Amino acid sequence: MSATSSSRASVRALDREIFLLAVPTFATLVSEPALLLADSAIIGHLGTTELAGLGIAGNLLGILTGLSIFLAYGTTGTVARRLGAGDLRFALAGGLDGMVLAVLLGAVLCGLLQLLMPTVIGWYGVGPEVASAARSYLRIAACGLPSLLLILASTGVLRGLQDTRTPLFVAISCNVINIGLNFLFVYGFGLGIAGSATGSLIAQTGSAVLLATVVLRGARRNHTKISFHPRGVLAAARSGFWLVIRTATLQLSITVTTAVAAGMGAIALATHQVANSLWTFLAFALDALAIAAQAVIGRYLGAGDVDLVRRLTRRMIGWGVLAGVIFGLVVTLARPWVDQLFSPDPAVQELLRQVLLVIACITPLAGVVFVLDGVLIGAGDGRYLALAGLIAMASYVPLALLVHGFGAGLVWLWIAYGVFILARMITLVLRARTDRWMRTGLA
Repeated sequence: MSATSSSRASVRALDREIFLLAVPTFATLVSEPALLLADSAIIGHLGTTELAGLGIAGNLLGILTGLSIFLAYGTTGTVARRLGAGDLRFALAGGLDGMVLAVLLGAVLCGLLQLLMPTVIGWYGVGPEVASAARSYLRIAACGLPSLLLILASTGVLRGLQDTRTPLFVAISCNVINIGLNFLFVYGFGLGIAGSATGSLIAQTGSAVLLATVVLRGARRNHTKISFHPRGVLAAARSGFWLVIRTATLQLSITVTTAVAAGMGAIALATHQVANSLWTFLAFALDALAIAAQAVIGRYLGAGDVDLVRRLTRRMIGWGVLAGVIFGLVVTLARPWVDQLFSPDPAVQELLRQVLLVIACITPLAGVVFVLDGVLIGAGDGRYLALAGLIAMASYVPLALLVHGFGAGLVWLWIAYGVFILARMITLVLRARTDRWMRTGLA
């Protein structure tokens, strides 16, 4: 075989490994934001006030689940690295500790949100009708936090074990059921925005039970002792510290965006809720490559194959850019039809068309950001990710406040958010060009 043929075969092998993980992960990830889009469409046709209330509730839930994403990312990297080092039982034990931490943390967050809900909603400065809609949704949705976090941790364990098919089956099945339940409770039983939260709570609980059962059965098959290990749970929490800081910078930036949009009135906030749901859908779609990066990078660093890690990283960046360009074009072409799907309000529709054009422009940048995010998470480089997040947030927040101060409007707010994505891309590219993040073995 010639050198050229060998090189092509090598590239095909890399692509095959990436997409064996990325394709089912893509379907798994987009099923959740697809559900958020369905919620926005269902609630949007109840009225602009309800849609704006969902914007507040969704942001608060997004903060709590986003800050807990280390449960998925941390377990994926830990389990993959231990698997690559040849210790399956140790990998499963670490995953189980992460799942216990998820349930405990979810229960605490649920209690705190129920207790502080009126105060926290008041921070957004919205009118009483929007605040009432947000409370109606959150009172029920908060009870699903233990299940949501258990889903994150269980999914992370399975991805670390290179199993992306099981989360795919569970996510799609339960989210289809969720959408059906939401229609039933909102329109069939006339429960309004609270009905949507009820349907989501039932579906999330079912998903959590199914995923946890799969992991527990795998542990039994491999003779991993199933018990509560306080030290292991604390270790899982400590390993996620830097990822929590990194995620906090992302969530704070999103929260600042939502708060500034809330100050623009119900129409802007309702439009922002739809735009943010669509952005989340695109972000999760791009995150499929990031999740694949976490699993394969963690495994090959655990096995000590630095050269292959570098080649995989370059290849995944290329695919990330291509995916971002394609998604951006799809958003641009879909703009004339998307607006009517989510709201009958002409003012919301017109503003949404303008914001979507901005989103389409920043999506290719996000393709690079999400891939490198996954690479560095898989490498356990959480400390640098936290620093990069702080730099990006410091670049964005003053711009968002300027938009608020000058009353520039929602379109300029999203342009400012594009600077946040650009700053993240620059910091991650600079890190990826070095070798300092490539720690091999179990270290």
